[in-house]
Amino acid sequence: MSLPDPRAVLGTGRESRLTALLAASVLGVYLLVVVGATAALAEAARACSAWPGCAGADLSEPAVLVALGHRAAATLVGVLVLVTAVVGFRADADRRVRAALLTALALFPVQVSVGALVATSGAGPLVSNGHLLVGMTIFGALVLALAWRLEAETGTDDTSAVRDPDDLERPKPVDAAAESSGPSLSGVARVRAIAGAYIQLMKPRLMWLLCLVASAGMALAAATTPGGLSVPVVAATLGGGVLAIGASGTYNHVLERDIDKRMERTADRPVATHEVPVRNALAFAGLLTVAALGAFLSVNLLAAALGLAAIVFYSVIYTLVLKPNTVQNTVIGGAAGALPALIGWAAVTGDIGLPGLALAGVIFLWTPAHFYNLALAYRDDYERGGFPMLPVVRGETVTHKHILLYLAATLLAATVLAELTTLGWLYAATTVALGAVFLVAVVRLHYERSEGAAFRAFHASNAYLGALLLAIVVDSLVV
Repeated sequence: MSLPDPRAVLGTGRESRLTALLAASVLGVYLLVVVGATAALAEAARACSAWPGCAGADLSEPAVLVALGHRAAATLVGVLVLVTAVVGFRADADRRVRAALLTALALFPVQVSVGALVATSGAGPLVSNGHLLVGMTIFGALVLALAWRLEAETGTDDTSAVRDPDDLERPKPVDAAAESSGPSLSGVARVRAIAGAYIQLMKPRLMWLLCLVASAGMALAAATTPGGLSVPVVAATLGGGVLAIGASGTYNHVLERDIDKRMERTADRPVATHEVPVRNALAFAGLLTVAALGAFLSVNLLAAALGLAAIVFYSVIYTLVLKPNTVQNTVIGGAAGALPALIGWAAVTGDIGLPGLALAGVIFLWTPAHFYNLALAYRDDYERGGFPMLPVVRGETVTHKHILLYLAATLLAATVLAELTTLGWLYAATTVALGAVFLVAVVRLHYERSEGAAFRAFHASNAYLGALLLAIVVDSLVV
């Protein structure tokens, strides 16, 4: 049997055969790992206690067919990994790539053996978790091989565009007297302009995704807390979330107004253009903060505490401390986007549970894989703003590699979430299918190295997380 050329899947025609095979192997192993972590496969393993077939089992049962399908897929993926390793050595790949391929190849028989033990002996959680851990290790080894191969093929040693963080120019405050001016409008046009400016302060484009994160947290919690989800709780949590996001965004507009003036992407923000005076913006942010905490307090004290932590973290720690001072600003700043997952969980349960933390981990790891694409697209803008973003101080090659590695970490975190919950086929299919789209976009980014490719990877990351969160809600509450 001849395997299809994976370059046809990637679609650019520029990748080497080894790179394409590595990408296909990564996706194949991830499919096995995710499906193996779902509750549905655990039921299938109990229905099919023989190995490698299902001797004596009723082949008309869906669970038995699932088990057989998983084993057939494992065989095909094993062949793919073997072919990839052979091509890697024939292509005289980098020593690190060959070591990673050997690790994956050596662990695959171990993975199969542990899987057979789980199927035939009904082994306990320790062996089952070991089976999952070995699969995740194989996935990690293949991702490293892909990252190193892409680095060798597409990386550049050109350091002319890399800046020392200490050399970045910090913006100087503008004359405060100039901040009282505004647009010369009257009547309805003025009212519309002012209303639009205040809406812009709240960063509404962030709201849908962060509210979806909180919704997923609530849905996961509701699956373990019967009767814990109610319309008032959902309304107060999401309403408080919208207000908290608005407050954080407004504080950010105020605190970065001098920098915003220097960046093309942000030069038209209301505070930067003096359309909204600083004192008015601060009053508006304070009002939103009080309203958000009031909404959260109507749910429970823990949700309110987490909501306040989210506002403070984004407005102060991220905006004032992390973003202008460390290249790790995007990584650490991911905590701001992860907190809505804990808020959603806490709103239903009144505590912080392990599944809620796992969901927050998915968001935290997804953030660099998502935002580094935007940082690539607006690299020059961030340099003008004086921000030590990764593409500015480490270069494109390092940034591309980090995007791939954080994407892999996100996919593994999604697997852990499946293992800790009862999420099923919809969730598994979503993380595999949209994860594949995201991975292809990232691989293309390595080769194309363009603003358009960065935006495509950015949108692919949005599609992945949005679809994943919707799948969590549906899998938890409907399926």
